[in-house]
Amino acid sequence: MSKQELPGDEAELCCSPVLREPLDAEQAGALARVFKAIGEPVRLRLLSLIASHAGGEACVCDLTGAFELSGPTISHHLKILRESGVIDGERRGTWVYYRVRPETLRLVSDALVPAGEVPVVSR
Repeated sequence: MSKQELPGDEAELCCSPVLREPLDAEQAGALARVFKAIGEPVRLRLLSLIASHAGGEACVCDLTGAFELSGPTISHHLKILRESGVIDGERRGTWVYYRVRPETLRLVSDALVPAGEVPVVSR
């Protein structure tokens, strides 16, 4: 599998599926950052809201109403998702619109496929 363009160390995720061959320290660190980002309930809900939103992207204004959290707290969680490579954000005027990075989720999914099995996610 060839390396895919991901921010920072996440480029290392593509090369060593966890259940098929051992990870080196860099790969484990990169994969752990993504799991940590999506392993927090608020961030997992944010990811779900963005992914399921019409058109595959959501304005931050569409996300804040779904939580009983302050705007800065939501922004903090979105920043963690962005920095881990799970989502991208694009400023349009006053608002930021977010979309899921399917390549990152595909790499995480592929990393967990046991040896001899074909990944479920279509390419």
